[in-house]
Amino acid sequence: MEPTSNFLHSLIHSLNFIDPNNQTRFLLTLFTAFLLLLYVKFWPRRFRLPPGPPGVPLLGNLPFLDPELHTYFTELGKKYGPIVKLQLGGKIGIIVNSPSVAREILKDHDIIFANRDVPQAGRIATYGGFDISWTPYGPEWRMLRKICTIKMLSNAGLDSVYELRHREVKNTVAHLYRRAGSAVNVGEQVFLTVFNVVTSMLWGGSVDGEKIRDGLAAEFRQTISDITGLLGKPNVSDFFPILARFDFQGIEKQMLKLVLKLDTIFEKMIDERLKMTDVDEGAKKNDFLQFLLKLKDEGDSKTPLTMVQLKGLLMDMVIGGTDTSSNTIEFAMAEMMKNPKVLEKAKEELAIVVGEQNIVEESHIQSLPYLKAIMKETLRLHPILPLLVPHSPSQTTVISKYTIPKGSRVFFNVWAIHRDPNNWENPLEFVPERFFNDKFDFSGSDFRYLPFGSGRRNCAGIAMAERMVMYLLATLLHSFDWKLNEVEKIEIEEKFGIVLKMKKPLVLIPRPRLSDPTLYQ
Repeated sequence: MEPTSNFLHSLIHSLNFIDPNNQTRFLLTLFTAFLLLLYVKFWPRRFRLPPGPPGVPLLGNLPFLDPELHTYFTELGKKYGPIVKLQLGGKIGIIVNSPSVAREILKDHDIIFANRDVPQAGRIATYGGFDISWTPYGPEWRMLRKICTIKMLSNAGLDSVYELRHREVKNTVAHLYRRAGSAVNVGEQVFLTVFNVVTSMLWGGSVDGEKIRDGLAAEFRQTISDITGLLGKPNVSDFFPILARFDFQGIEKQMLKLVLKLDTIFEKMIDERLKMTDVDEGAKKNDFLQFLLKLKDEGDSKTPLTMVQLKGLLMDMVIGGTDTSSNTIEFAMAEMMKNPKVLEKAKEELAIVVGEQNIVEESHIQSLPYLKAIMKETLRLHPILPLLVPHSPSQTTVISKYTIPKGSRVFFNVWAIHRDPNNWENPLEFVPERFFNDKFDFSGSDFRYLPFGSGRRNCAGIAMAERMVMYLLATLLHSFDWKLNEVEKIEIEEKFGIVLKMKKPLVLIPRPRLSDPTLYQ
């Protein structure tokens, strides 16, 4: 056991996370959790747990967590091996740093690990966890997954709302054309485009107007960013469930405030649709909200779609479909600006496939293999979900000769897997050519490359993400030349969160490159 002084120092360090008004109550309540942990600590050990760093009594490894978890977990993997254990207060964390261990879990034991360890912030963000991300594996999850992958986000479903995506991308081109020669925050503009695409597909709405567009780009992006930030923030309530009702760090309170902004929009759109009468039937729109409301009324009686689940799906689409795609595009643009030869090759391919007198259409995507390789390489070097969404085994299981206890929080460190020199040649270099063969796709079938996860709980929105990133990225490159401000330098530093983002926003100056001005209208 560590000396008492070290323990007290670590405990005081951990209190920095907590509101000063709650610190006394926190310390008093912590004694109850301490008694439970003493029982667990001295309970006869029959299992061989994975190796990991030493911790302190009660708190375990919590005081030593680095905010940049993806790099911290990578260093632990180098020291302790491909599977690492952390004691996170009353919760055991398991870090997977290798393709072989990922395969064993996500393929050989996929059903056992098909559940989630739902954080308190996640419950608040998704109406109690009643969405596709956090719902336990079973009939309700399969129903939600079917709705997403077969009805909403299948190729046929996406084809049915192509005109909505086309409209929003054209609006962005027109907006950037009017901003030609001025500095543009690429991430904000791309985010608002994706946000408008997602909301257009959901209920036909979008943000219009120049001033409104610029202002809300930052506001909406900050809201989504704050939500995903809270989802990835270490929370005492998760590590000591007995303390969850106190919300010592105020994370639940903050999340409720942020979610209310989006929930207000959801409620408004749902109420408008529900107020429509049979006379208005012809005016109803062909979008996902209308489909979901119809499914709720006419769906399977055994596993009906509830209003809470419907709103959970809307939240998944808005949170999961905006920040992820826009951040991917921002990273891709930054890497191309840093690697001019890659940028020129992408433009040459677009000139051949699209032509200098045409605009990019979504139908061009499948004829742009180099651009697709750029997207794949971006997601290799900068996986948007660097630790995926944590899994949790439904029963105690042996993985790679180590015991993984039931209820553990299992992190898949795809950031480390994608940069492992044992799996990738020159892993820190941006080389799209490595993806010219079809060996790696987005399904996660090759466990050296799984930006969208693998197995039953892989991302349901892969088809939409591929279309959106490819279509918008191709349009930005084909319609404009992008330049850095003379005093700027490209700095591609990452900021960790459940969604990875650029630490310093990418600011570029667009200049029209097509000779026909009508193509920008």
